[in-house]
Amino acid sequence: MIRLAMLSAVALLWAPAVSAQIRADAPDIREYTLRNAHGMTVRFLDRGGVITAIETPDRQGRLANVVLGYGSASEYRDKNSKNGFGALIGRYAGRIKGARFAVGGREYRLKANDGENALHGGPGGFDVQRWAVAPFSGKGFDGARLTLDSADGSQGFPGRLRVTVTYRLFADDRFQIDYDATTTKATHVNFTNHSYFNLGGPGSGTVSGQRMRIAATRWAEADQAGIPTGRLAPVAGTPLDFRAEHAIGERWDAGGPAMTTRGGYNHGWAFEGGVTQAPRAVLWLRDPGSGRTLTVETTEPSVVIYTGDYIDGKDSDAAGNVIHPRDGIALETQHFADTPHHANFPSTLLEPGKRLRSTTIWRFGVHAN
Repeated sequence: MIRLAMLSAVALLWAPAVSAQIRADAPDIREYTLRNAHGMTVRFLDRGGVITAIETPDRQGRLANVVLGYGSASEYRDKNSKNGFGALIGRYAGRIKGARFAVGGREYRLKANDGENALHGGPGGFDVQRWAVAPFSGKGFDGARLTLDSADGSQGFPGRLRVTVTYRLFADDRFQIDYDATTTKATHVNFTNHSYFNLGGPGSGTVSGQRMRIAATRWAEADQAGIPTGRLAPVAGTPLDFRAEHAIGERWDAGGPAMTTRGGYNHGWAFEGGVTQAPRAVLWLRDPGSGRTLTVETTEPSVVIYTGDYIDGKDSDAAGNVIHPRDGIALETQHFADTPHHANFPSTLLEPGKRLRSTTIWRFGVHAN
């Protein structure tokens, strides 16, 4: 196995752009590394498809990891279900009310794991599954295909679901995630990635001062349990209005009807146009201190933004920094939560003979000041 970090600059010219290593602290887990010519690096595990690191340069060219995560692979295996750091989420991202839904007149029951509701499809989701990984290369990128065969009845969902998630790292510091799935029975599916971003890098504190803009005029109004009411309410006049750039922490404790039911941000924003064929830019994030920027592009109709207020502060990253609430921000591009119970939301129903396709792109860069 190749440990890229141990190779000299000369040796890197000859090393494969995709490498794998067995983590010494968890021999049952393999970690894969993608690296481009600029030195940007993405690391991920075959367990849960977990993205453990994205190292990008600041305005001085200094690399730092901009996603939260544990210091060891064994921690991802043993306790990541509580935070979902970097994990692939499925079969259904978000909450489903009452942990049940009906398809074709038949009711399917899931296991409740968030009060009476199912969160992220309930226990046993994509985040704890072993994915088959096949590295490959193309024009201007290196990547890997992650495949999973989810059995009929897994997590209580109908249908044998065959899923392919493709990671690609491009030469222009763009990281692309493509989702593809088919089923043998009509079923509801909703995929996302649960990485938490902090563009300041490890040990830089909360994301309060990082600035964000979102191309959304409405949000998915939700009750105290985080279940959508079905109403797409205007963001105007609320702390959810990021049509103009604001510091993330400027209004996250502001209170008011949109904020009283959730700690910090834990909301879904709705994009105009719903599901699109091609990804379009919907969210812009920048860190004034480091100069790092992130543009999110997606075909999805919504983004759930979560500032990690339920993180318990008991875990540390690879550098030994304690991970506190609000030290990162999750940008979960997906369909709306509880869509099976809301006919006015873009459908999450996947039927036999049809194919789910979805793309999200994280475009990294720097700004001068």
